[in-house]
Amino acid sequence: MLIQCTKKLCDELRIKPLAASSGEPLFSWHANLITINRRKTVVLVNDSNRYVIVLHGMKAKDFKNLNYLIIKGMRETLLAECIKPEIVEQYLNHAPEFVYAKTKDRLMVARMNKACETVNLYADTLQSDTIKQIQLNIRASTYLVNDGNGGYMYPYESLYKDLETFANTSLFTCQAVELKITLDLAKHSVWRRVIVPQHITFHQLHEVLQIVFGWQDYHLHDFLIFDGDNPLINLVDNEEAFEYQQEIPMLMETDMLLSDYLPKYSRIKYTYDFGDDWQHYIEVESLVDSYHQNYPVCIAGEGNAPPEDVGGEGGYDEYLEAIADPEHPEHAAMIKWSSMQWYRDFNLNQVNNKLQDALRR
Repeated sequence: MLIQCTKKLCDELRIKPLAASSGEPLFSWHANLITINRRKTVVLVNDSNRYVIVLHGMKAKDFKNLNYLIIKGMRETLLAECIKPEIVEQYLNHAPEFVYAKTKDRLMVARMNKACETVNLYADTLQSDTIKQIQLNIRASTYLVNDGNGGYMYPYESLYKDLETFANTSLFTCQAVELKITLDLAKHSVWRRVIVPQHITFHQLHEVLQIVFGWQDYHLHDFLIFDGDNPLINLVDNEEAFEYQQEIPMLMETDMLLSDYLPKYSRIKYTYDFGDDWQHYIEVESLVDSYHQNYPVCIAGEGNAPPEDVGGEGGYDEYLEAIADPEHPEHAAMIKWSSMQWYRDFNLNQVNNKLQDALRR
């Protein structure tokens, strides 16, 4: 693996880098050392596809193990992308020897600096308890960049193309779960059936649910996981929720994977907007052992979820009555209001277009 370092990183490593050289672009990375939140951070960007790998909170002992940390960060990030484990190992073993060299040219340095700017944009998502920044790597590699030929590209898409060419086979596989999510409404049938990779976090599941039901993520939410009929764990979306701790153990949703609880516990309640109190019941319908996508897919659904801030189920019924009757005194106002809410009928194709990027947020 060719690592082309800035002088600042070479000084930190206390090495004399080799002269700038050309290697296979897919196995060549430019690397810089920056400071974010007063912590030393190594940012690597691939020469071929501009994919980003970040190591945050580096200490002196960590720089002595930089080779190991780079490989570990790459491996776990590629696996989190649902790339087949055998392809990940084939890539990492193709160029096992680490070579540290000077940066190649001004163009590559400019691209590396752009990657550092992108990482800074997501500084608030850096995890302080781990050097590896898997979700940040995935998000930063979603940032649109200039391809050098007058166009633009997404680094993650270019990575997929590079690895498919390198391995000469299909790229993705993972375990997934098929879920049926039903919005609890007395007078209306509203549900979605979704396949999601099992390794995603509950926060990512929240983002999936927002898309498939057409919510706008304006309000707080939580998950309640049941063991039979008994509440087991409450997963919350912000630290302030812990001020209202009750008897049910409470954890942050960002720290929990679906695989931590599913399929062992197959009943979950997702509540969105504690004012209108939209309760969604999630059932695990089946496991998918070999899922050949790295994003969720909605395979079926029925009914429209209510607009945001409509006033609960009672307000939703009044809203439907008003928009159905042109003679209703609130008809025009409700039509205009729902348009301002970006309220749309459920459309499976549009939902799936959005879901392709759902896990990269």
